[in-house]
Amino acid sequence: MIIGVPKEIKNNENRVGLTPAGVAEFKKHGHTVYVQSTAGFGSGFDDDEYVSAGAEMLPSIEDTYAIAEMIIKVKEPIEAEYSLIKKDQLLFTYFHFASYEPLTHAMIANGSVCLAYETVEKADRSLPLLIPMSEVAGRMSTQEGAKYLEKPMGGRGILLGGVPGVKPAEVLVIGGGIVGTQAAKMAAGLGAHVTMMDISLNRLRELDDIMPENVDTVYSNEYNIREAIKTSDLVIGAVLIPGAKAPHLITRDMLKTMRPGSVLVDVAVDQGGCFETTKPTTHEDPIYTIDGVIHYTVANMPGAVPYTSTLALTNATLPYAIQLANKGWRQACSDSKELRLGLNIVEGKVCYKGVSDAFELDYTPIEDILG
Repeated sequence: MIIGVPKEIKNNENRVGLTPAGVAEFKKHGHTVYVQSTAGFGSGFDDDEYVSAGAEMLPSIEDTYAIAEMIIKVKEPIEAEYSLIKKDQLLFTYFHFASYEPLTHAMIANGSVCLAYETVEKADRSLPLLIPMSEVAGRMSTQEGAKYLEKPMGGRGILLGGVPGVKPAEVLVIGGGIVGTQAAKMAAGLGAHVTMMDISLNRLRELDDIMPENVDTVYSNEYNIREAIKTSDLVIGAVLIPGAKAPHLITRDMLKTMRPGSVLVDVAVDQGGCFETTKPTTHEDPIYTIDGVIHYTVANMPGAVPYTSTLALTNATLPYAIQLANKGWRQACSDSKELRLGLNIVEGKVCYKGVSDAFELDYTPIEDILG
């Protein structure tokens, strides 16, 4: 198969879809890999490293899309890429369709095969291609929240861990999955008092067992959220419904009950956000303030640490990408339920329920497409 790795063009996205080590693995299996020149620069990989691994370099993004049967990248295509995608071309990347309707319609119209990292799912319901970036984003959410609590950044002027004689910050983490757990670990490690909320009692029991003493667990409902945010300095939204739009758990009216200079970090922004006032921002312009509350809602948080993120992502995606290249997407998805669940849009048909429900589109079961 011919693999194409374009340079990411989303604002301040420095990750790349494949490392030189990944290129070498594809070559071992007899595949051809084309990489756009400078695609790996942001992650610390020079063109020479790709060439040494067996890749052929192309000068432009247009050339890369034109030649490839499978495109491997990191972020969803943006408007400038829509016209470059060919009918029947396989795109293996993060899509987050349910948060952006124009992207959904564009991929329906071009007849491509869209296999989304974020909905590849194991039998235990874990999301193996989302976990690495969730780990990065969870840890970053605490890091960024702590930064924007500083007075020069517009925050309340609170040190997350406090000092002897001064109470630490109050951190609320909504969601007890990968993101929430990593965020809470970081906040607790810095000495903050952390409250974790989730709707699964079993998960709350697990968190009670594994978290340090400065982490409390509370069942998540509207009343408890309303009460908790009144005294929270940093709130981290870490809610995920795979492939579907995130619910709004903090509404606009709730902001008036929060302390001025407190910080909201919405890690669910890629799925539409779990705060009503969330709108996607960039690393170039990451925050905005509503009712005195700072919102950090960068849609590609792991892009700020691209070396770590690219290695972590490729470690997870490469085994699946090799299956797709070796067998072709139809056979690979027929053989693997995990990959099959990653198919969101195939040749103009929406085959992931969360996407069809988000925009009231016709739904075609993937079994009907695969036969």
